[in-house]
Amino acid sequence: MNYQQTIDYLFSQLPMFQRIGSAAYKADLNNTIAICKLLGNPEDKFRSIHVAGTNGKGSTSHMLASILQSAGLKVGLYTSPHLKDFRERIKINGELISQNYVIDFVEKNRSEFEIIQPSFFEMTVGLAFDYFASEKVDIAVIEVGLGGRLDSTNVITPEVSVITNISLDHIALLGNTIEKIAEEKAGIIKPGIPVVIGESQLGSKSVFIIKAKINNSSITFADELFETSNVQYKAGYLQMDIEKNGVLIYKNLESELRGMYQRKNIATVLCTVELLKQRGFELNDCVVRKGIRNAISYTGLLGRWQVLSEDPLVIADTAHNEAGINEVLHQIKNTPHKQLHFILGMVNDKEIAKILQMLPSNAIYYFCKANIPRALAAEELAEQAKTAGLKGTIHSSVADALVAAKKIAGSEDVIFIGGSTFTVAEVI
Repeated sequence: MNYQQTIDYLFSQLPMFQRIGSAAYKADLNNTIAICKLLGNPEDKFRSIHVAGTNGKGSTSHMLASILQSAGLKVGLYTSPHLKDFRERIKINGELISQNYVIDFVEKNRSEFEIIQPSFFEMTVGLAFDYFASEKVDIAVIEVGLGGRLDSTNVITPEVSVITNISLDHIALLGNTIEKIAEEKAGIIKPGIPVVIGESQLGSKSVFIIKAKINNSSITFADELFETSNVQYKAGYLQMDIEKNGVLIYKNLESELRGMYQRKNIATVLCTVELLKQRGFELNDCVVRKGIRNAISYTGLLGRWQVLSEDPLVIADTAHNEAGINEVLHQIKNTPHKQLHFILGMVNDKEIAKILQMLPSNAIYYFCKANIPRALAAEELAEQAKTAGLKGTIHSSVADALVAAKKIAGSEDVIFIGGSTFTVAEVI
């Protein structure tokens, strides 16, 4: 098979959560363990950092990888889902895994995989671990796909476990309360391995403390240690001051990631860096500044408050649950504009009523459907939005919605594209 045939095989033959939702979710680690055994347990051949959380885990993972790259290390990065190219999921120092490696891996292991019958995600995790071990990375940053306890990535023993935050998402699979979801995320806490929690939240904090105590793991809440202030935009960067225990440690820290919500992720990253230093990594202030400043350039991160064009200002963001959308709406409100044009596409396995109630009623909406089976029909989305007092037009694709918005929008307006990762993927 050539590369395209290989990818088509993976997408069509293996159950894929990205496309079909919960039917592709495997609630145990048996397949992953079998795949790792088949591959010679590559997960044991490199050091790692494990990153879970409801929101911010992708940005946090990319910033950590960028800092480690800035220190001169060979850094693997595994994230999901991809936006444009499957290979975005597996990188070393910002470079995508080669097409030939993907082809050879599938051809070599296809017959055994057809016996194991893994999901798309389980196979991809095996591919990532095999690649990182083969390329002898110094360390790999591994982002959890869904939950934590039963996620396929949860076969590693990392240097540090990181949980960014907890909010209601994937409740059909992870539970319908903050406490239940926290218990699933806390499943990545390993015996004797330090854990960083990004946000100390009512409902989840005690869950993490108890789990860490059971595992004899030190636990640090980043927002209790680090505080950000003077957050502003300057010369195309998000800029802020950082205090640790009330003492200024970074003045004018800059980041290419321009979402105001990144201040929370940056605190989590800095807390993780402190623990990595204790475990022998040489990460001085210059390295940290360079890594955070150049996180997009070094890792290729897409879709986080990404400015696609100016005049009018067109912004895309992958936020897709209540907590994430709330952060995005706050930033839209603080972005000067006359009229907001909102291109909205969502998936059909989310409880979207609450999100729709959050959205501004004075925006002009362009309802659309991303080209995946999980996507909610634009007509149905428009009907539910109408119930929430939102008005707009229906479009056959995300691209058509963007064309329509650009025709109407004035130079001082803002066009925002969001609602799901897959909506954003079709326009960046």
